[in-house]
Amino acid sequence: MSVIYIVLPLSIVIAGAALGMFVWATKDGQFEDLDTPGSRILFEDEDLKEYDDSRS
Repeated sequence: MSVIYIVLPLSIVIAGAALGMFVWATKDGQFEDLDTPGSRILFEDEDLKEYDDSRS
Protein backbone atom coordinates (compact mmCIF):
# COMPACT_ATOMS: atom_id res chain seq x y z
CA MET A 1 0.00 0.00 0.00
CA SER A 2 2.85 2.39 0.67
CA VAL A 3 4.05 2.03 -2.91
CA ILE A 4 0.95 3.91 -4.04
CA TYR A 5 2.30 7.04 -2.34
CA ILE A 6 5.24 6.93 -4.74
CA VAL A 7 3.62 5.64 -7.95
CA LEU A 8 0.54 7.87 -7.98
CA PRO A 9 2.37 11.23 -7.76
CA LEU A 10 5.01 9.98 -10.20
CA SER A 11 2.35 9.01 -12.75
CA ILE A 12 0.64 12.40 -12.35
CA VAL A 13 3.96 14.19 -12.96
CA ILE A 14 4.68 12.09 -16.06
CA ALA A 15 1.17 12.65 -17.45
CA GLY A 16 1.49 16.38 -16.80
CA ALA A 17 4.83 16.48 -18.59
CA ALA A 18 3.36 14.65 -21.59
CA LEU A 19 0.42 17.05 -21.70
CA GLY A 20 2.77 20.02 -21.43
CA MET A 21 4.92 18.75 -24.32
CA PHE A 22 1.81 18.21 -26.44
CA VAL A 23 0.55 21.75 -25.77
CA TRP A 24 4.01 23.16 -26.50
CA ALA A 25 4.25 21.26 -29.81
CA THR A 26 0.76 22.39 -30.81
CA LYS A 27 1.50 26.06 -30.10
CA ASP A 28 4.84 25.75 -31.92
CA GLY A 29 3.05 24.65 -35.11
CA GLN A 30 4.30 21.07 -35.17
CA PHE A 31 0.96 19.75 -36.43
CA GLU A 32 0.27 22.43 -39.05
CA ASP A 33 1.16 20.44 -42.18
CA LEU A 34 0.55 16.71 -41.95
CA ASP A 35 0.45 15.94 -45.69
CA THR A 36 3.79 17.26 -46.99
CA PRO A 37 6.18 15.08 -44.94
CA GLY A 38 4.41 11.94 -46.11
CA SER A 39 4.63 12.85 -49.78
CA ARG A 40 8.12 14.36 -49.62
CA ILE A 41 9.70 10.92 -49.91
CA LEU A 42 8.10 10.47 -53.34
CA PHE A 43 9.93 13.40 -54.92
CA GLU A 44 13.65 13.53 -55.64
CA ASP A 45 15.53 16.34 -53.97
CA GLU A 46 18.04 18.00 -56.29
CA ASP A 47 20.20 19.23 -53.43
CA LEU A 48 20.77 15.70 -52.17
CA LYS A 49 21.61 14.49 -55.66
CA GLU A 50 24.27 17.19 -56.09
CA TYR A 51 25.64 16.37 -52.63
CA ASP A 52 25.95 12.67 -53.50
CA ASP A 53 27.69 13.49 -56.81
CA SER A 54 30.27 15.69 -55.12
CA ARG A 55 31.18 12.99 -52.58
CA SER A 56 32.09 10.41 -55.27
